[in-house]
Amino acid sequence: MKTNLTKIANYPVPLRLGIFIIILLIVWLPVAIPVYFLFKNDPNLTTIVTMAILYLEFVGLLFIWNKKVYNVNFWWRDYGLTFTRKNGVELLNGLSLGLIFTFGLFFVEAILGWVKFVPPSTNFTRIIFEGLLSALGIGLAEELFFRGWLLEELKKDYSRTIFVVTNGLIFAILHFLKPIEEVIRTFPQFPALFLLGVTLVWAKIGHSNRLGICIGLHGGLVWAYYIINVGNIVDYTGQVSTLVTGIDNNPLAGIMGLIGLGLLSLLMSIGDNLRK
Repeated sequence: MKTNLTKIANYPVPLRLGIFIIILLIVWLPVAIPVYFLFKNDPNLTTIVTMAILYLEFVGLLFIWNKKVYNVNFWWRDYGLTFTRKNGVELLNGLSLGLIFTFGLFFVEAILGWVKFVPPSTNFTRIIFEGLLSALGIGLAEELFFRGWLLEELKKDYSRTIFVVTNGLIFAILHFLKPIEEVIRTFPQFPALFLLGVTLVWAKIGHSNRLGICIGLHGGLVWAYYIINVGNIVDYTGQVSTLVTGIDNNPLAGIMGLIGLGLLSLLMSIGDNLRK
């Protein structure tokens, strides 16, 4: 007998999310477990392969989920992943904004004497391009999940304030799945992750639900962080606590980063209000 899955669309959003995640795990674990044992001597390769499989299955499930539950064929349009010139321009704008924001943060700290810039290594050009590819991959993957699928599911049930806050909280929580001692040590990162999640939601809302700005902004932040840390172009002077400049050299995980993200979130929120 053919199962009618359209009734799932009427379930409350926590139940819908739970059903989706359970289905995803059911199809992923039988593949991920053998891969784990096959590459267990190389943890990095294991992570890369299992996460790549998980994401491919996630995208595949989106086709089935949207078709069977919502009777939607072109789901990527609803998620804001449209391949248009405007979305491409906004992606580049977001990428530039992420770079400018992060480097601007370090320039301010350098003026205050908290960090100093040092000459880059000889392979700095390669680091820049590696960082760009990594940033775009992370930006696309995470934004399709958080500001694509998850956000659109939340919007079906909740008011704007609730789905903005909920999306930010889930974004922060899922990035904070780590051993309890690490949770305690790095807890100042949590407010930054929450604020970043909220900022990216405002960015999407303020750009007519297009995802390009989110992918670009997220990618730009990751790219700048990669260039600075992998390129080793910044030294910390130790004049202030890492609570100010950022735990584990993460510029967004400190007071300065929170102030900067607050301004960025305000900018995106104002942009949304101007477009109403």
